[in-house]
Amino acid sequence: MANRLGDPTAKYLGRLSFNPLVHLDIYGLLVLVMSGFRFGWAKPVPFDPRNLRHLKRDIPLIAVAGPTINVIIAICSFAALRVAGAAAPGNFQEGIFQLLTYFIYINLSLAFFNLIPVPPLDGSKILYGFLPSSKDYIYHNLERMGPILLLGLILLNAFTPFKIISFLVGPLVEFTVRFLGAIFF
Repeated sequence: MANRLGDPTAKYLGRLSFNPLVHLDIYGLLVLVMSGFRFGWAKPVPFDPRNLRHLKRDIPLIAVAGPTINVIIAICSFAALRVAGAAAPGNFQEGIFQLLTYFIYINLSLAFFNLIPVPPLDGSKILYGFLPSSKDYIYHNLERMGPILLLGLILLNAFTPFKIISFLVGPLVEFTVRFLGAIFF
């Protein structure tokens, strides 16, 4: 999206790729393995806001691209599940069903998690587009504290009964799975 809006940064860095290895963050992978595949991250696709012509419009458009792709992958996984259910033989069908179901839940969880309006998540950049320019300082102050706030939310979710992230994301994922399931099945 940033490339279409005038910023070639990701293109120049070779990050416009469907190859997952290009997006691999070694620390995110390490945390993923150490957490039993419950938490991890990839490198964010970089963009340089100085190359954008309309910051208030372009930054939210760039931010919404990631969650949109996650939802598209989930929809494609539902479609593949429908086709595989009709075409695949018994044991193979069970494996395909599990894999595609995993894709659906992971991608919807990522989409809704990334829409939480806490920096550095995409939701904060979308929210930025709706702030009046006179209030940009609020966003920039939050941007500095956001990673610590996000880490706190993740730790609360992992180690206490205060599952704020699960409370926000879980119902949205379940509703979307039911909604898409009703469409495809």
